[in-house]
Amino acid sequence: MAVTMTMNRVIHAAVRRDLARLEAALVDFPAGDADADDRATELRRAYRYLRAELTRHHEGEDTWIWPMLASFDVDATLLTAMESEHHAMAAALASVSDALDRLVETPDLQTAVAARTTVADAREVVDQHLTHEENDLEPKLLPLLETPEWHAVEKNLRKASPSVAGEFFAWLQDGMETEHRTFLRSTVPPPVTFILGRMFGRRYHREVAPVWQP
Repeated sequence: MAVTMTMNRVIHAAVRRDLARLEAALVDFPAGDADADDRATELRRAYRYLRAELTRHHEGEDTWIWPMLASFDVDATLLTAMESEHHAMAAALASVSDALDRLVETPDLQTAVAARTTVADAREVVDQHLTHEENDLEPKLLPLLETPEWHAVEKNLRKASPSVAGEFFAWLQDGMETEHRTFLRSTVPPPVTFILGRMFGRRYHREVAPVWQP
């Protein structure tokens, strides 16, 4: 069965991408090298950016999307599961933050291996939720996308300062797959994403994007 592309799936792909990048970077962590201190600080900075974007995404779901779905009598058990999984993800993401803090303090091989294990565990928790949401919740939402209620939710979700929107689009498009880029261009005018991402997403391009470069 064909999958209907949504902005939600595009955002999920960016989350999965960055967690995979982080785990791979920890595999290659230069423990014992002169660059270890700087590399640990870079990885923590990039992860904090990802965590902020994911937290903002989930706050929007908790505040606007789940209540809207509840108003259409979508299965309360499913919505409760979504909320519970958000809490589990928040705990897993906090564990990664703690692990990277330790790596900054002690950038050795043992600490890098421990951080990598923590990231791998968090990736599993995150992916379980994202997959559950895509497979079980999105089919409940798709038929409602032309309703006034959903348009009101979209309006609230889009309320953001130019700097927040710019950093979001800069992050979203970094290494984006062709399928997702095509969908984004069909949803948001390319000049908008370009101007926001380049002009107001400068901090991302300066401080985060280089962290993931080979």
